[in-house]
Amino acid sequence: MSEPNSESPPRDQFASAAAEKKDAALDIPPERSLWKGGYSPKAMYGSWIITAVISVALLIVGFLFVSGDQAGMIWSILGAVIVALWIFVIGLYLYRRIGMSYELTTQRFIHQEGIFKRTTDRIEVIDIDDVSFSQGIIQRVLGVGQIRITGSDRTHPELVLQGIDKVNEIATLIDDVRREERRRRSLHIEAI
Repeated sequence: MSEPNSESPPRDQFASAAAEKKDAALDIPPERSLWKGGYSPKAMYGSWIITAVISVALLIVGFLFVSGDQAGMIWSILGAVIVALWIFVIGLYLYRRIGMSYELTTQRFIHQEGIFKRTTDRIEVIDIDDVSFSQGIIQRVLGVGQIRITGSDRTHPELVLQGIDKVNEIATLIDDVRREERRRRSLHIEAI
């Protein structure tokens, strides 16, 4: 801080001191990426297992109960149902895997969604109010889950991130970044 000039009026001295404090407080570190991620393949293991069980059950039902004149048509229907089921599950997986991506920086949370039409939204981490996560039984074993972010952002007051690997670690990281940014900005406000 510079020495106050006894010749300048007090108003100028105050303005000069306030400007120096503001410049010192604005020493904001550059934004850097802390985590990038998307939908984990492990999150679909339960869906794969359920689809496989349903497929096998349909085949068993077909072998036990289908006979007679209409057997060819019933087998065609069962085959079509099994194929449609697998196409749906694989399509859902591909959409989630290719169509969703997330990035956490020191100042923002960026999420992108879509395959043909990509939408990118940014949430300031200071606007995040709460971070929580949930896991099912299979997800707990595999270490994946859902993260729920609630905040004061107008476009996404609640954002659910599905299929996040190392869910506990990532939810804690988002919360720590949120808390650190709030501390830093409150110090910035107090310094001005």
